[in-house]
Parts: sequence; C-alpha cells; structure tokens
Amino acid sequence: MKQSSGLRFLLQLGAAGMLIGGSSLSAAAADLGGNCCADLEERVAELEATTARKGNRKVSLTVSGWVSEEVAFWDDGTERNAYVGTNPVEQSRVRFVGEAKIDKDWSAGYVLELGVFGGNGGKWDQNTPDGSSPNSISVRKSSWFLMNKNLGRVLVGQDGTSTYHLLDDADTTMTRNFFDGEGPPDYQASFFIRSGGSFVPAPGSTNNLKWSDVARGFNNSTPGDNGRRNIVRYDSPTIAGFTYTASWGEDDIWDTALIYKGGFGDFDVNARAGYGHSTDEKNNLCHTGPTGFRADCDWWGVSGFIQHKPTGLFVFSGFGQQIDNTRAADVTLGNPALVDKTDETWFVQGGVEHKWLSLGKTNIFANYRHDTPGSNVTNGTLRTQHSDINYISGGLAQYLDNAETMLHLVYQHADGNVLVGDDTVSTKLDSLEQVIAGAKVNF
Repeated sequence: MKQSSGLRFLLQLGAAGMLIGGSSLSAAAADLGGNCCADLEERVAELEATTARKGNRKVSLTVSGWVSEEVAFWDDGTERNAYVGTNPVEQSRVRFVGEAKIDKDWSAGYVLELGVFGGNGGKWDQNTPDGSSPNSISVRKSSWFLMNKNLGRVLVGQDGTSTYHLLDDADTTMTRNFFDGEGPPDYQASFFIRSGGSFVPAPGSTNNLKWSDVARGFNNSTPGDNGRRNIVRYDSPTIAGFTYTASWGEDDIWDTALIYKGGFGDFDVNARAGYGHSTDEKNNLCHTGPTGFRADCDWWGVSGFIQHKPTGLFVFSGFGQQIDNTRAADVTLGNPALVDKTDETWFVQGGVEHKWLSLGKTNIFANYRHDTPGSNVTNGTLRTQHSDINYISGGLAQYLDNAETMLHLVYQHADGNVLVGDDTVSTKLDSLEQVIAGAKVNF
C-alpha cells in the first residue's frame, strides 16, 4: 500500500509540472506575438543571406584568401618618401576551390583565384605613389583538374607552371609570405636608378632606366623561375617525399621539376630542381625582342631549405640561371658582340622561427642576394650590357594565432653597377634603401 501511494503521488506531481510548464510556454509564446520561433527563423534567414553558396550539392566550395597591405619608406640617396599600398610579394587575393569525388580513387575540381591591388607596391617609382594600374583586379588562376590518388593529377587552364616559384616554394617559414626568393626585386619595384644623384638615361628612349630595366628574369626579375601561364600540367603522386611535375602551353613553353619534401631526425628538408625552355616570342620576359621574332630561351634553378625543429633555426638558399640564345640577334642599334645572353641569381637566407610568445610564432631573418643580369635589348636597342646587383635584407615577423594575422617588418639595401649601352666603363648605382612594414590577414 505504501509503494502504491508513493507511485500515485509521483504521477500526480509530474502531471502538475506538465500543466505548469505548458502554461509558461503559452505565456512565452504570447509574449512573442503568438510565434515562438519567429526570432530564430529571422536569424536563420539572416545567416543564409550572408553565407557563400555553391551551385550544386556535389561539388564542394572553399573560399579563402588574404589582404596584404604595407607602408614602405624609401630613400634613393637624393629623394625620400613613404608610400602605402599592396604588398607585391603576396598581393591581396581571393581564392575559390571546388572539388567533387567521382569514386574512391578519382576526383575533379577547379581553382579560380583573383588578385587585388590597391596601390601596386610592385610598380612604385619616384613619381608614382600608387604604382601603375592601381585599384585593379587580375585573374591569377583559372583552371580545372582531374586527379587519381594513385596516378596523379592533370590540370588545364591558367595556373602555375612546373617551375613557377621554383626558387621560392622550398621555404616553409613565414618569410615565404612576405619575403620569398623573388622578394628583393619585387620590393625594389620600378624605381628609377640614380648615379651620382642623377637619373640614368635609357639608350634609344626618352625615358630613364629603372631597376627593373637593369634586372632580368622570366618572372619578377628572378632568373630560374617561370610564372603563371595557360598550360596543361601533370603532377605525379608523392613517393618517398618526391613529386615530379611537367607542364606545356602558350606558343611554346614547357618545363619540368622534381620536388622533395621530407626530413630526417629533428630536421625538416625541402628541395626543388627544374628546367624549362621557351620559343614563345610574345609572352616571354626572357626574350625581349619584337613580336614575331622567334625566341630561344632556357632557364633552370635549384633551391633548398633545412630547419632544425626544436630550435627553429633555418637556412634557405637558391640559384637560378636563364639563357636567351637569340638576344644578340635582335640588336639593330649598338654592337651585338657586346650582348650578354646569360642572367644569374643566387641567394642565401638564415634565421630562426619559433613560438616564444603565446601570441604565435616569431620569425627573425637575414638575407643576401647577388644578381648578375645580362643585357637588356629593347626594340633593337642595347640598353645595358651587364650588371652586378647586391641586395642586403633583414627583418622579422610575428604571427597572431587568434586573428590569423601576420605582422612583418623588412629592411633592404640595394646597390651595384651596370654597363649602359656601348659604355666600356661601368656606371656605379646609388643605393636604394627601403623599410617596409605591413600585415597579412588571412581568411
């Protein structure tokens, strides 16, 4: 009898609770105008309106990118100023990547990447604080791919060739994001060179010579690197840390590279080696002859990176060369025998990257690069014969983990000499000094 009475009491108590709860819910619903879910539905609608959508449910969509802006102080020995604009090493961009599984081994997808320049930091000069083509958007990549996990990947469209950033991408530290192998001439930008405080006239032109006229290089004035082109590219599966890649496109450009990423013990090791050839007379900065003039250009390069994981100490180095076999044949003004067809660069960078602060990793580095550009032949005119350019750089970076943001500070000093036109005595170049401070915010 006692157990039956206790059970009856509990049932009565539960029923009373349900009645009380029901009346409370009714009151709450009344307070919301008779629709308890109106506020929730409004929030869901707001989120849907601000969410990136994909065209179908079979192809995934990932949107990423970054904004990278800087303040650059410069001094060419005669004039000094400070400019604000977009970092030329890793410009601001947005990237769309889609991928769909065909079966357990096969997949297909696409890459669409747009570059954004506010003030173009790679095109500054003493007279142009916004650079050429400010506030511009460019298509960096537009390609599709078909991939098999056992056979590799085939890519078609505008994308990086096999020797694209051959000298840069071995570096896996933060310096790759703001001071890669192509960084020194990128920061040097298109400033006019001075000698003894005066601008240096360009032979065969009413303009003056720029640092970019003296430097040579297929991509961003760096011999050994190719760029983004309209290509077909094959990337092999990675075997024991090695990946092989080959690409062909344009009219005609082809290149190939072997990539290693691995290590031993407490060390991470990355290395790259590649070679390319071009007969494309239109889209080839290695050959500067007029349209229709058959080009014959070779380039190759090697780069390596090693880092001690416990301490973060690292060394990064590279060498690149390009040979324009038809450069002298295009000289109609001046002496073709004076033309230097070979352009070379080498660099070594040392530093340390470690997480000493709870904010994120800190990177401290120093870099030396030496270029021996060959001749600049433009519109049949021998503008320069041979150059020796030195870059001395250093800086630091601090990553902010909680904000996915990297702050960086770089100092760079550039100097050298160049043989101008038919001169037999080198022209000593006034140094160009720069201090660049910026941030790269990832999303």
